[in-house]
Amino acid sequence: MKTQAQRIYLASIGLRVALALSFLSAVADRFGLWGAPGAANVAWGNFPAFLDYTGLLLPMVPKGLVPIFGWMATIGEVVLALGLLAGWRVRWFAFGSAVLLFSFAASMTVALGVEPAFSYSVWTAGMAAVLLAAVSGAEKEND
Repeated sequence: MKTQAQRIYLASIGLRVALALSFLSAVADRFGLWGAPGAANVAWGNFPAFLDYTGLLLPMVPKGLVPIFGWMATIGEVVLALGLLAGWRVRWFAFGSAVLLFSFAASMTVALGVEPAFSYSVWTAGMAAVLLAAVSGAEKEND
């Protein structure tokens, strides 16, 4: 039977991969890799549609600045995903993931109401990132 530290380590690998692939899937959608706008299971299908959604979530941001926020989110998701997949400085990449996800969830809640952020499990993913940050390195501790 595996020790608790081994179980935490294996679970943290799965969580790192799941968070990273979720970020990369969202980025792929923005660039049409999952299909065109309006196709089944496609949220945006292209970057302009993603920027429209970004503007919807950030109504207080001047329209001319929305692309900056869209690119910041996109670059952030790619960097965080690569860091999580690499397994380097996991605590920091997990914490960064939590900050990004909570920012997204808060924006969704303010702009769209309470339901969408819960239905899309954004708060859950954010807390998963917090948990990953908390247990990172636990495999080196004694049981």
